[in-house]
Parts: sequence; C-alpha cells; structure tokens
Amino acid sequence: MPAQRTVLITGCSDGGIGAALAKEYHSRGLRVFATSRSTETMKGLAALGIETLALDVLSVDSIRSAREIVSTKTGGKLDILVNNAGKLYEAAVIDSDMSEMRSLFELNVFAHMSMVQEFIHLLMAGDNACIVNIGSGAGLCAIPLQSGYNASKAALHSFSDTLRVELEPFNIRVVTTVTNSVKSNIFKPTRFPDDSLYKSLEHAFNERHAEINKTAVTGDKYARQLVAETLKTNPPTYSWGGSSAGALWFLVSFFPRWVPTKVISDMYGFNKFSAQVRKERAKKNA
Repeated sequence: MPAQRTVLITGCSDGGIGAALAKEYHSRGLRVFATSRSTETMKGLAALGIETLALDVLSVDSIRSAREIVSTKTGGKLDILVNNAGKLYEAAVIDSDMSEMRSLFELNVFAHMSMVQEFIHLLMAGDNACIVNIGSGAGLCAIPLQSGYNASKAALHSFSDTLRVELEPFNIRVVTTVTNSVKSNIFKPTRFPDDSLYKSLEHAFNERHAEINKTAVTGDKYARQLVAETLKTNPPTYSWGGSSAGALWFLVSFFPRWVPTKVISDMYGFNKFSAQVRKERAKKNA
C-alpha cells in the first residue's frame, strides 16, 4: 500500500484560501500540515482533524522549527509545499509608505524563497514532489493604485519560472497560480491619504472591489480546481483560477499589453479620471 502523501500549506487562517486548500487536500486523503503564525487562527481546521502548526514565514528560525517537526512526523519527506501566505497593500506609487512596500515584498516574495530553501531536501525525498506558489492576476496586469502588490506578484511569478528550471533535474514540479477573484479575508476598504492626488477615486476604487467580491468564486471552488491540478502526475505550469480567470487568460495571451491595461483601467474608472485631470490642467494652463 503506497504511503500517504503529505502537504504543507502556509497562511491557513480560517476563512482564507489556505484554509480552503487544507480542507480540500484533507478530503482527498493527504496528510495536511496547515500553518499560520498562531494555531488560534486555525481552530476550524483542527476541529476537522487537520494537523496545525505555528509558523511565521518571516522568521527563518520558525521555518526551521516547523521543518524539523514535519520531518520527524513524515520520516524526512514532504510531497507538496504550498506557499500561500501573503498580504495586500493598496496605494498609488507616490502615496506609498516604503516601509510597507518592503514589508510586502518580505512576505509575498522573500518568505516564499526561504520556505523553498528550508524544505527543499524534504521535497527531494518526496513522491513526485510539487511546489505551488500562489500568484495573482495582479502580477500580469497594471491594476491602478496597488503597484506594490502587483510588483510583488510579478516578482513571485518570475521567481517561480526560474525555480521550475532549476528544480526540473530533481523531478520537482513548480506550479504558479494566476489567482483572479476569490472570496477571502484579504480585501478591506482602502482609505487614501487626504492630500492624495487620487483622493477623488477612493469611493469608486472601493466600490469596484466590493463588486468584484460579490462575483468572486468561493475558496472551496477555487481549492477543488487547484488541488485536482496539483495532484496530477504532470501538473500544469500555470493554474488559472478564480472568477473571470478565462477572460484574463485570453486578454494577456492574445493581445498586446496595452489592451488588458486599458480594460482594467476602465473597470476602475481610471481612464475617466485621467481625462478629467487632463481637462482641468488644460484649463489651468490656457
């Protein structure tokens, strides 16, 4: 009888994408190690019999401690690593707090790199091992007023592409998810600085996010698709998930970059804003 396959997932607080993934892998018979900074945020998963571990992905010591626990429990192997922990930061470039931007990259990019470095030998001992990096459609599109988040996801996509090449000789697959709209805890109303040049866009920006959340797929639906793909013998290089994922794939695959940029700018009311600003500047300079 084959050994039970194992998966470790970061960022598994109840109600988020990580928790949905943990439940789906668990339902398919895998031994799941769900992690978050505090086990208190994963009580719902623990109630289902899923093993929960405290893991702060920003601390190498915490990562190493979790690795040793997992290694002891599994006999030194791990089959799937899902790097899901991350956060959203929304602000125009000129309004951005650079300490927040650095913090964003620490969590959305560098923490993923640290997880791979520390768990690589367990993955090499795994069965048809796979690393899943939770990317975003924001890494492919110029969504206005969240440049830092867009850039962090673009960096994660690039890291994943290179990692895929480097680990191919060791039979470790790397899947990048292009996650579109999924209901989760990540989106909250954004307040623009009172002196922001984009202050008049605040209501429309938050209203657009509220509309997106209404049509977003559930975490459970997203998890079913992604888990099924990652359990294949030859999983896809990129997994497109979330609402309107197909439309996004079509736009970025068959049109020049200015087309999806214009479409998304229109969705957020940015093209109207630009026209109004140009009109006001023209009057001022007349």
